[in-house]
Amino acid sequence: MPKDSKKDAPRKMVAQNKKARHDYLIEDTFEAGLVLMGTEVKSLRMGRASLVDGFVDIDGGEAWLHGVHIPEYAQGTWTNHAARRKRKLLLNRVEIDKIERRVNEKGLTIVPLSLYFVDGRAKIEIALAKGKKSWDKRHALAERQANRETEQAVGRRLKGMD
Repeated sequence: MPKDSKKDAPRKMVAQNKKARHDYLIEDTFEAGLVLMGTEVKSLRMGRASLVDGFVDIDGGEAWLHGVHIPEYAQGTWTNHAARRKRKLLLNRVEIDKIERRVNEKGLTIVPLSLYFVDGRAKIEIALAKGKKSWDKRHALAERQANRETEQAVGRRLKGMD
């Protein structure tokens, strides 16, 4: 019997950055591992994290996650971690080079989308994204509202209410 691939493994979601999908146009996504301290893992297992202010920076051929808030572990001692420290991301060299090249060429930014556990390991989904203008955001909201109204009308029609 073949072993399940990593894509099929169940994810235990810890945090999502819903604001990123509203503020940015997502072009490409990557899954990266995180280098964490023990108290950070315990805090994440309790479901405590915030990706809202997070971003990724490529420095010296390494990817670093900045601004992500993982609160201190309540039962931690002097070994507790700093809540907003920078954390190293684990990506392949080819992926890092591809991301760095696209960021430098096209002026994209790298934002975290979600933080989750797969097979007991903390993973983060990062995205190459382009910032939306305010009119882009309004257009996306209007389009979503129009789609919602269309689906409601079709539903009413199928139920014979119209």
